[in-house]
Amino acid sequence: MNFDAASAYAQRHGLEALFVQRDGETLFECYGDGFDAAKPHALYSGTKSFWGPLAVSAQEDGLLDIEETVGATFPAWNTGAKSRVTLRDLLALTSGIGFGGLGNAVPVYDRALAVELKNEPGSTFTYGGIPLQVFGAVLAEKLKPRGPTPHEYLAERIFAPLGLKIDRWRSLADGTKPLPTGAFVAASQWAKFGRFVVDGVKFAPCFAGSAANPRYGLGWWLADPSDPEGTVYASGSGGQAMYVLRAQRCVVVKFGRGASYRHEVFLKRLLG
Repeated sequence: MNFDAASAYAQRHGLEALFVQRDGETLFECYGDGFDAAKPHALYSGTKSFWGPLAVSAQEDGLLDIEETVGATFPAWNTGAKSRVTLRDLLALTSGIGFGGLGNAVPVYDRALAVELKNEPGSTFTYGGIPLQVFGAVLAEKLKPRGPTPHEYLAERIFAPLGLKIDRWRSLADGTKPLPTGAFVAASQWAKFGRFVVDGVKFAPCFAGSAANPRYGLGWWLADPSDPEGTVYASGSGGQAMYVLRAQRCVVVKFGRGASYRHEVFLKRLLG
């Protein structure tokens, strides 16, 4: 891997942190002014990377089935096209829900559930945050007998065993936390989640694209959909990224502030 070439490209696009590990060993790191491996940074939509693996873990716990419909939890979704929306559709952004729910426009659960579909479920990939909020509403309802919120369950089920610390989350108007965005995490901490994904064979469903978009799994982008062991990555506004190079067992965390930053160019520089 060519760390110097990748770093040079990132520096031209507002690099704030570049942190590379293989099996927990740090191979390379480079930082912009005021940043280091321990300084938290907003992940923006990189936050989406948590929920596919959590859904797989929740299925393992018998809490849900990724192929079940939203209507199995909320009967109001048992009519028309909504009756065909599965939890996989929500996580893969192929639910038929239209564009929206990005940035500060993330709706609370009730408003997300009230949104009407724009497309037939499974037919169209539409990037946005509302489907993740619908998934959050389903997960919250299923967790009620146990007590934790979706974010508390995420912390207990995945973060605590990894020793992963989230610095803070954004809150919505009703006091809940959003699923599609809102986490602030240090580079060294997000890398722990990347190592967890590298080691988790059970997370293969997160890295399978849909018919509507072969390059997007369950909260993760696929650099090469034809390669079952290829690189996958989480992506957030402004050039936030975590690349999981599964064949090399490497995790690359990159924070920045460059609107013109391109993942494919960075990976080409890194992998030659």
